[in-house]
Amino acid sequence: MAVVKMFYDKDGSLAPLKGKTVAVVGYGSQGHAHAQNLRDSGINVIVSELPGTNNYNSAVKDGFKPVSAAEATKQADLIITVLPDEVQAIVYKKEMEPNLKPGKVLGFCHGFNIHFKQIVPPAGVDVVMIAPKGPGHTVRSCFVEGSGVPCLIAIEKNDSGKAFDVALAWGIGIGGGRAGIIETTFKEETETDLFGEQVVLCGGLTALVKAGFETLTEAGYQPHIAYFEVLHELLLIIKLMAEGGMSYMRYSISNTAEYGDLTRGPRLVTDETRAEMRKILKEIQDGTFAREWLDECKAGKPNFKRLYEADKNHPIEVVGKQLRKMFSWMEAKEAPEND
Repeated sequence: MAVVKMFYDKDGSLAPLKGKTVAVVGYGSQGHAHAQNLRDSGINVIVSELPGTNNYNSAVKDGFKPVSAAEATKQADLIITVLPDEVQAIVYKKEMEPNLKPGKVLGFCHGFNIHFKQIVPPAGVDVVMIAPKGPGHTVRSCFVEGSGVPCLIAIEKNDSGKAFDVALAWGIGIGGGRAGIIETTFKEETETDLFGEQVVLCGGLTALVKAGFETLTEAGYQPHIAYFEVLHELLLIIKLMAEGGMSYMRYSISNTAEYGDLTRGPRLVTDETRAEMRKILKEIQDGTFAREWLDECKAGKPNFKRLYEADKNHPIEVVGKQLRKMFSWMEAKEAPEND
């Protein structure tokens, strides 16, 4: 097994960012956490957001005075881009690239645009990554509580010779050094992140849940009962796995459930399934998926919108919306209509 390079607060410091200005371009889920955590760590932070947007208003409420991406790039030494993947290259070309000068550092939380060469920074500009392995609200809440979320660190371009120190200071500044910062590369982070999303965490999971629900309801079982069995109880299983891995999850469930897990799971994930996984990975590695997604965005996302609407109105979503309103132990959440 490969040796994991892990860094903590003791392995670096905030010194590389002291007296510097850090710009956070985008005040969404990750952006608000990075901006506030770095500011609370004593770093001078500016924020870029579009006037009139909810994120702009949130930044103002949190005590920032948002500026344009162009102005943020001019003022900052480290420019952290946390815009959606499909928007980054557009904003970079129009507003950021003309204002980049040697000595500045571009920071990313995901390597998509650098790895697939949608953004190609000029000579003299370092390119680094700090990727928290958790959503922005968790990055923020853990920091406030005195803990942190594990992060990945990667250096793509080190023209100054100081890129790693700057990136590590950024990771420490948002609380990552309290939990551990693992070294990776832009290539590894990008390809494994896309694969995990498509095959397991999102694509694989939602497809499995829908298929399970459809199988039960087609066999005549009540939709509300099917919802509990194939979607709601995922929370319990995922929590157990996150806390102690698959072995702890199996230790915690019934012997009947464990035997069903060990004997029936392999009948679902077959050699054919693994072959499709390898095909999906290949599409990520050779840029097929990236090109498909960027072309989809340029066309106005017609396929994306069609598929989203179809799943939004799937029977399991309709049933789930009804049931969640009955749950007194949790606050039901629904996706905004305009998203």
